[in-house]
Amino acid sequence: MRKQYKPALKLAAAAATLLSGAATAQSSVTLYGQADMFVGGLKSPGSGERAWVANSGGMQTSYWGIKGTEDLGGGTKAIFDLNGFFRTDSGSSGRFDGDGMFTRNANVGLQNATFGTLKLGRNTTPYFISTILFNPLVDSYVFSPTIFHTYRASSVPGKLNDPGIIGDSGWSNSVLYSTPNFNGLTANVIYAFGEQPGKTSENKWGANVMYFSGPFAATLAYQQVKFNIQPLGDISVPAGFDKQDAVQAGITYDFKVVKLFAQGQYIKTRVNGAGNGGDLKHTNGQVGMSVPVGAGSVLISYVYDKTKNDVTDFKRNTAAIAYDYNLSKRTDVYAAYYYDKRNDAEHGDTFGVGMRHRF
Repeated sequence: MRKQYKPALKLAAAAATLLSGAATAQSSVTLYGQADMFVGGLKSPGSGERAWVANSGGMQTSYWGIKGTEDLGGGTKAIFDLNGFFRTDSGSSGRFDGDGMFTRNANVGLQNATFGTLKLGRNTTPYFISTILFNPLVDSYVFSPTIFHTYRASSVPGKLNDPGIIGDSGWSNSVLYSTPNFNGLTANVIYAFGEQPGKTSENKWGANVMYFSGPFAATLAYQQVKFNIQPLGDISVPAGFDKQDAVQAGITYDFKVVKLFAQGQYIKTRVNGAGNGGDLKHTNGQVGMSVPVGAGSVLISYVYDKTKNDVTDFKRNTAAIAYDYNLSKRTDVYAAYYYDKRNDAEHGDTFGVGMRHRF
């Protein structure tokens, strides 16, 4: 009798093992991120003094995260991403004191190859994605001219406060929809709720379209902000702030021996009330290139900007050059120089050498 049950028991054990393996294959959780650290000197325009630093995030802001998927069948997956910034120089979380734990991304959603992807929570904005993919220094808040002209504040004291893009590179309380890839063409739409009773019109929304085909790529992005503050930089939202509209276009072409970049941007910040200087109009253009040299690339970028209101204006020329050398697929070292000159102030510049490791 016992011998008759042995084959059945073995078969049941084998089936349980196979089912366990299938369940494991249908879901996954990944720990990922990068650590970036540099040493160098910083001097802001008009400051006259240089600070010598060992700082986090020279080429990119350091971050870590946990993301996962579960196969729900029928080509649909449940997805989540919890991703936050940290500072390697101090071990502190966030980009600055008071920044949340998962401000890079904190969302849950559904993904389908036919119908696209829907994410709920805190999401990176389509406008930010278009900004970083079409300039050679990507999202460096230390050395990228495009980032400075888009997400960093600047001012003529007492006359003009230009906050840059209001609302950060990620939006809380948001819904993000991304289309499937149509032969290289994709689109993303984001909406963030105001979450204030009786003020449903105080909200944020934005979208982009991106096209990638062989060596050529192009993008068009737009966003509108009716509330929120500028979390980065030294200048808060201008007094009397009402609404901000921003539009940007970018193209790249990779000739193999050199990859060329170009961007154009217009930001209009509407300001109400006497004595506030009127609406801010910010226009800038960027050209750049990435040139493969040895195991790395030389990165060059230049941006010209004119910002004005009813009282005054300023012009700004910003340039950067860097060499990024790959020690491996996950580790690189870099040296970079950044120059920033506004017509009403002494120039500023930043230089440094650093290391970045992805995991």
